[in-house]
Formats: sequence, structure tokens, C-alpha cells
Amino acid sequence: MLTILGKKIGMTQVFSEAGAVIPVTVIEAGPAVVTQVKTVETDGYNAVQIGFQDVKEQRVNKPMKGHFAKWDAPLKKYLQEIRLDEGESYEQGQVITVADFEEGKKLDVTGTSKGKGTQGHIKRWGQARGPMSHGSKHHRLAGALAGGTYPSRVFKGNKAAGRMGRDTVTVQNVVLVKVIPERNLMLVKGAVPGPKGGLVRIQYAVKGQGDK
Repeated sequence: MLTILGKKIGMTQVFSEAGAVIPVTVIEAGPAVVTQVKTVETDGYNAVQIGFQDVKEQRVNKPMKGHFAKWDAPLKKYLQEIRLDEGESYEQGQVITVADFEEGKKLDVTGTSKGKGTQGHIKRWGQARGPMSHGSKHHRLAGALAGGTYPSRVFKGNKAAGRMGRDTVTVQNVVLVKVIPERNLMLVKGAVPGPKGGLVRIQYAVKGQGDK
């Protein structure tokens, strides 16, 4: 599966040939370098490891320096492993760029959603609030979580207040509106997960293999 790593720049809008406004997310993607090739014979499965964004040598620890040196690969800030489909093959040092992707195809984009800290059950889960008048003291508190006599405990997995965000989220079948190879930019329709500057993983849509 053709995959590339990128950095979310922000959102803007472009116009179609018919004059319609299309909201797009701008992603600086690649170039990504194949830093390691895994095979069934050596690792028990077929996969490749790709690296994105150059990093200074002093910012890489000794174990990672040894890893890059073993595979004669350039130092990269981000590494991700991609399982290969049957018949796919990559070479050590191969470079993947936005030019390898075709405009109009559908993509799956994976990123880490924005962290929102500790939130209550209303914002976190969309639960209803209590009465706001007539002396009610139950405005934004959680309702009953369990019975009193039986089962006399709160079941695991109940929706309650807690940490919100920082989840791995994938948006599927987003259209690749435009590719700008000279600036390593991809414009995809709509929003993608994560804040500005967040790392995203882009690949052809699994359903339909990126068909229009």
C-alpha cells in the first residue's frame, strides 16, 4: 500500500473548474525514505520502515544512530512501519514523494486528534444536562451510575469525566484535490485529525484502492 508521512500545515479553500468552493487541508508530505526492508525470511513478515523529516545528529540517541547506520539510512525524526500487500516490493533507500500520488484519488489519512485535557461527561460524551431552574442543584453533574442495593457497584466502562482527545483517528475516502510536487504539498478535501504541525500518515483508500 503506497504510504507517505506528512505534516499538517492548516486549512484553506480552492475553487473547482466549475467555480465551486472546496475546503482543503494543506499537508507537507515527504519526501519519505525507506530506511529498512523486512522480509518473511529475516523477520517473519513483509514490511518496510519509512522515515520522514531530517533531524540533526545531536538530537538522535545512540540506539537509533546504530539502527540508521546498520541500514545505511539517513537520520530521520519520524519512523513508521508499513505492512506490505502481496506482490508489493520496495528497495532500501527508495524515496516516496507526493508525485507518486494521483490527483482525484481517494485517501485514508491517519493522525492524532487534538488533546483537550480533562473534560466532563457532557463535553466528552455528549450527555444531557440536568434542569437549569426551579431550584435544581443538578445542572452538569453525572446521573446515577449504578443501583444502590444491587449490584452495589459501578460497572467498568461507564462513560464519565476524564481525559479527552489525543486519540489515533483515521478519516477515510478523502479526495486528493491537488498535488504540488515542487513544494511537497498535498491538498486533500475536508479536515484531517490533529493540530497544525501534527504528524499524519497518508495512503490510498483501502476500499476501492483509491479509485475515483
